[in-house]
Amino acid sequence: MKRLVRASLLSVALATLASTASLSHAQTAALTDPWPQRTVRFVVPFPPGGGTDAVARALGQKLSARLGKPVVVDNKPGASTIIGTEAVVRAEPDGYTLLVSGSSSYTVNPALRKKLPYDPLKDLVPVAIIARAPLVLVVNADSPHKDLASLLAAAKAAPKTINYATFGSGSAPHLVGALLEQAAGVRLQDVPYRGSAQAMMGLIGGEIQFAIDTVASAAPHVRSGKLRALAIAGNERARALPAVPTVQELKLPEAAFDGWYAVAAPARTPAPIVDKLMKEVEAAMRDVALQEQIRAQGMEPVFVGPKAMNAAMEDEIGRYRALAHRAQIVVE
Repeated sequence: MKRLVRASLLSVALATLASTASLSHAQTAALTDPWPQRTVRFVVPFPPGGGTDAVARALGQKLSARLGKPVVVDNKPGASTIIGTEAVVRAEPDGYTLLVSGSSSYTVNPALRKKLPYDPLKDLVPVAIIARAPLVLVVNADSPHKDLASLLAAAKAAPKTINYATFGSGSAPHLVGALLEQAAGVRLQDVPYRGSAQAMMGLIGGEIQFAIDTVASAAPHVRSGKLRALAIAGNERARALPAVPTVQELKLPEAAFDGWYAVAAPARTPAPIVDKLMKEVEAAMRDVALQEQIRAQGMEPVFVGPKAMNAAMEDEIGRYRALAHRAQIVVE
């Protein structure tokens, strides 16, 4: 019996040693093999045509030129960005599958959802915040509501009859809508869409009364005269829509929400790869042409490194969780 126990212990020890050696070899390869060796994939958890897709493609094009390897965008929409985000979380942590998404993936979902199949703070490695994206409340150009006060008065007079677009329960527009309800004392009806392009078409087509979306997605339709912007859902006016007041200016500061876009990698991605990626993204973000591309989409280009991005995630998750509790937002 003692011989069997010793043999069993020896087998376990040898298996552990082999596993450790394999992990050490993988880490050594990550340190010695130059990254990238092949195509890098940006997973965007939204359909093509929205703000997230636009910033991912602009950055991907610049990084591809810098790295000498293709950077492609893989759109994986659905479930309030959970499908695409989980695809990155479950991917091989080798630097070839990266997440490019808005703050809803990094902070809103974990703040509002109790059964999220991953924890962004544990299962993702921050690379950088690359753009800030104000949200704007817009109505159809034919809407009788010329300002936010008129829209909210209608909502107060007839609760749950004013419909607005979201990207599903717990998405950033849904959170802003709930905050607007709390701040103004009204009751609105959210209507889920797959992404920005579909929401904008639904609004233009008269399916809903208003939408809360990124300036990047809404501004072109405002400029073309198809939509009317009533308010910026943040504390600062948007460069692309300078005449539109903020909710802060309209005495509704509790409804303020500032969105951002960021790049992240799966947890356990080797530090040398994350560091190189971060430096390449930082260099790309200094490019004037890329900055102008991002501004043309209604965003403000920035570079916020991994530590500050992680701190922002922790802060916002705590803040939005408290807001959701006060607003009684429940997302299963």
